[in-house]
Amino acid sequence: MGFFLETLFGGLMVGTLYALIAIGFVLIFKASGVFNFAQGAMVLFSALAMARFSQWIPGWLGLEPGLVGNLLAIVVTLALMVGVAWVIERLALRHLVNQEPITLLMATLGIAYLLDGLGPMVFGSEVYKIDVGMPKDPVFIMNSLFQGGVMISLEDLYAACIAAILVICLSLFFQKTKTGRALRAVADDHQAAQSIGIPLSRIWVIVWSVAGGVALVVGIIWGSKLGVQYSLSLVALKALPVVILGGLTSLPGAIIGGLIIGVGEKLSEVYIGPMVGGGIETWFAYGLALCFLLVRPQGLFGDKIIDRV
Repeated sequence: MGFFLETLFGGLMVGTLYALIAIGFVLIFKASGVFNFAQGAMVLFSALAMARFSQWIPGWLGLEPGLVGNLLAIVVTLALMVGVAWVIERLALRHLVNQEPITLLMATLGIAYLLDGLGPMVFGSEVYKIDVGMPKDPVFIMNSLFQGGVMISLEDLYAACIAAILVICLSLFFQKTKTGRALRAVADDHQAAQSIGIPLSRIWVIVWSVAGGVALVVGIIWGSKLGVQYSLSLVALKALPVVILGGLTSLPGAIIGGLIIGVGEKLSEVYIGPMVGGGIETWFAYGLALCFLLVRPQGLFGDKIIDRV
């Protein structure tokens, strides 16, 4: 039982991080109605910027590397991501208003390749380290219930808590604020939103800025765990089954989908993997997503599309 709980907790924590990545996709889709293929590139770009600024800023200001330098690096990187969002809206999105979704989709592909090339060119292509002070050592809980207790990674626990807080804040933002409701209106119909006075350009800058902030948090967490390297942009691929499972239009769906996939792949690898030769963790999420595409294409919480003829 102790080993099962250990695997379960590990899956929940990883699932929270998957959900956080998926939220970046959901944010852009809710504001523009298009799938954002640039989300992985935004994670890599923000992580590279954070890693390099945390090295550069203490040297520029004559500070010792540590908490102050990291905080300043986070602020500067967040400002940079807002600037990136403004440039994307100014140079690309505002010229594609009311265009076909495939046009916007191709635009996000172009943005992805641009950021993938620009990040290493500006910040370097080596493997960098992000150290924001999250503890690496595991802890043991429930010692009185199970022999040896249940081992939990403190780093994963901290990361899961940060992700959960951000998820709650974003959910409240979309549901309770005027700007959040405007974002949903823009996603439903660009022309109708403009006709009632919603400034489309400002909305797109806001949502891409928020998505950039989410990418920064994801980049810091995964960069702390794995190091900042080009493969970090591929982490976003793990979010594809999550948004398929939860629904492209639902923030709660991204959360629940992430938790289901995180727990499912851990438990399947431990309990089913030995029966099939292992490696099930690498394809479990995609197999589950395929099943949902066949049975419920809109996902668990996505808006059901009804065509009337």
